[in-house]
Amino acid sequence: MIDFLYSLDVAVFHFINGTLANPAGDLLWPLVTDYDRLLPVRILLVAVWLLLIIRGGTRGRTAALLLIPVLFCADKISSVLIKDLVSRARPCAEIGGVPIVPGIHMRVDCGPGKSFPSSHAVNNFAVATLFARYYSRWRWAFYSWAALVALSRPAVGVHYPSDILGGAVIGSCVALAVTALWTWTTAKYFPRLAIAPAGPGVSVPRPGDPPPGARP
Repeated sequence: MIDFLYSLDVAVFHFINGTLANPAGDLLWPLVTDYDRLLPVRILLVAVWLLLIIRGGTRGRTAALLLIPVLFCADKISSVLIKDLVSRARPCAEIGGVPIVPGIHMRVDCGPGKSFPSSHAVNNFAVATLFARYYSRWRWAFYSWAALVALSRPAVGVHYPSDILGGAVIGSCVALAVTALWTWTTAKYFPRLAIAPAGPGVSVPRPGDPPPGARP
């Protein structure tokens, strides 16, 4: 069973990395996979974060501030804990000069990191899940971008498909756990800060609020 799953993983990897390869992808996939290293993108992301803090109201400030523990926890759980425990080599790595998976169309350097999970998938799905919880109207955009970044990892040759699937699950679970803990903590101890992770305009009832439907 393990051999079958691995062969399936490699087959899907080759399909994404090789069969779908084209000149446009050779140019765009490296940009997508390392978008956060581009200076204009970094400036834009910082500007959006500051805008949420200054003009985003309680919902925007909550999402912006929770972004810090969400990314910290997601990255540490992925890069420090799970990757060391699983210690899976990347498909582009070599053992004794022999590539683990031959015939890879490399678009970026392989790098020395471990394979499972993909930290790109973990972090981007954690961010997507966080913002989808507070801005549900735009969840399709958040998850679409996270999926595109995750797909870029096997496309550039550095991760198996199972790495990005596992990363998506891990990142989403981390964000859900952090937002759930925040919601419970604020509702119980800091009701003035409480806001429900839902669509715009929905908040956690506060002590003394009239029941729904009651006349003022």
